[in-house]
Amino acid sequence: MAGSKVKQDMPPPGGYAAFDYKRNLPKRGLSGYSMFGIGIGIMVFGYWRLFTWNRERRRLQVEELEARIALMPLLQAEHDRRTLRMLRENLEEEAVIMKDVPGWKVRRPKMPQYIL
Repeated sequence: MAGSKVKQDMPPPGGYAAFDYKRNLPKRGLSGYSMFGIGIGIMVFGYWRLFTWNRERRRLQVEELEARIALMPLLQAEHDRRTLRMLRENLEEEAVIMKDVPGWKVRRPKMPQYIL
């Protein structure tokens, strides 16, 4: 066995070029304390907005309730007038339909004169 004919790989003359082996991390950004402070600030602002909106909503609800209370007698009177007018029309229609039936008498309740 004189010598083998296989040539071994060797580094290039002058060696290999240098390469960067240090960790290359991006910039870290804000610290934990500053992020915590920003979070607390956002929460305080959110709660302030929530409380002011609730106060405004409650004021609007009170205003709407007062308007309903003020309009209720008018709406009830209109409903009563509509009911009495419908009753009168029904009785008139009953009188027209049953005019040929002997002994049939339409009972007319007393209605106020302002219902026309």
